Amino acid sequence: MSVAVGAKAPDFTLPNQDREPVTLSEQLKKGPVVLAFMPAAFSGTCTTEMCTFRDSATELNKVNATVLGVTVDTFFALKAWADAQSLKFPLLSDFNKDVIRQYGVVNPDMIGLKDISKRATFVIDRGGIVRHAEVLDDARNEPNYAKVKQALASL
Repeated sequence: MSVAVGAKAPDFTLPNQDREPVTLSEQLKKGPVVLAFMPAAFSGTCTTEMCTFRDSATELNKVNATVLGVTVDTFFALKAWADAQSLKFPLLSDFNKDVIRQYGVVNPDMIGLKDISKRATFVIDRGGIVRHAEVLDDARNEPNYAKVKQALASL
């Protein structure tokens, strides 16, 4: 079961694409967080999703929101992907699969890939409360960006 709207978001620290630790609670001090879990770097829908968030930076900056992308890929892969797509926000490596378990977004088997992340998006307010949650069972689908923006606007 995934983390529900109204629940306290589990805190975590993961390395970003530059091998620097990123802690959710520290990010929340700056403003709300869009926590975007994805199956894999360099895949088509994941790239479209991250580029959509990249292209929404102006809107997100207006509400001081930070996007944190999370996959089970290594930070080496995330660095190459961030550079290839000019992604300026943190991409976090949940290589040990701890955070996808905490958030209840584990996909046990996606065409032979075991225990990777489902596509899931959580909007977390500065107090650490989940204000929007969307977990998709079909990784080919993108999140509802309008609902993400709506949740951010309501904070």
